[in-house]
Amino acid sequence: MRRDYLGRFRRLTSARLFETLRIAGARLIARRGRNSRGAGATDGRPYIVLISSVGIALCLFSGCKSTDAKDARRYDLVGKVVSFDSRGRTITIAHEDIPGYMPAMTMPFTAADEWVYRELAEGDRIQATLAVSGARSWLEDMVVSRAEAAPASSSSKTSQHVPEAGEIVPSFSLINQDGKPIDIAGFRGRALLITFIYTRCPLPDYCPLMTANFAALRREMRAGDSSSDSSRVHLLSITIDPAYDSPRVLREYGQKAGADFAQWEFATGRTEQVKAAADWFGMSYWPENGQIVHSLSTALIGPDGNLVKLYRGSDWKVDDVSADIKNVLAKEHASSTTPGK
Repeated sequence: MRRDYLGRFRRLTSARLFETLRIAGARLIARRGRNSRGAGATDGRPYIVLISSVGIALCLFSGCKSTDAKDARRYDLVGKVVSFDSRGRTITIAHEDIPGYMPAMTMPFTAADEWVYRELAEGDRIQATLAVSGARSWLEDMVVSRAEAAPASSSSKTSQHVPEAGEIVPSFSLINQDGKPIDIAGFRGRALLITFIYTRCPLPDYCPLMTANFAALRREMRAGDSSSDSSRVHLLSITIDPAYDSPRVLREYGQKAGADFAQWEFATGRTEQVKAAADWFGMSYWPENGQIVHSLSTALIGPDGNLVKLYRGSDWKVDDVSADIKNVLAKEHASSTTPGK
């Protein structure tokens, strides 16, 4: 019985959780009252414990949400799980039309509840609320129905290679927003931060967030100190939609983002060139229903051309990456000024 309650507790939406705890509390208080009749007054501590437990549970599952959550626009979402990445905290869902927000398509999402990442399986049916607030979106109040079998084709859509720190980054050849050839090896001697985007991405906490983060890094570097000037750091956004994102499209997109192109470039290439780069950095993406389903991968490459760090998903912070860049450049400077180097 206890195991069953725990399983149900973990899946309840916030509204059901509140009602369940309220009823349980009322029954416990009533039972306590019956047991204590004629035995004198109690000190009230059991009720304080109960109220505290209810408060903590509601805080964890529903009540203690940020202003973003309170002000978010919410839409009903129904769909099927295509794939999920518990480490990158993404769930790719083929969803039906979301009235007032987007047509039916397959897109990655994040979930507000941790249990989702532990218990989901490919092919599960999902009913949830999609919350959108500024540059953030997430799924809440999820109800999951287990499918009989997971789709066999989904595994072939997942990139297997995840690079490790210290690996030498291959010299991928692409073209930039001006149609000029660029090569990853050409950035040796500088810290290079790479991310993958596509210009038509509709979810605010995917490609638009990566672009906003790069814009924030660029502003910091322009304002910055000698350890992060434009001669020592370069930003590169690579599209995963080369069929649509031509150099002209990327230039317009970059201009809207505030890129100066001397320090922050946008790149495309032939389909096989883009795929080779994306696969090496652990990116998964494929076209579906007129959109591109994709994970997120951002990589910091040191001046020596070796991978320093891979940032999976959208949770990385500008301040953290900026600190990593400064640390890499400081080590490179110390190494170059050491006698005998």
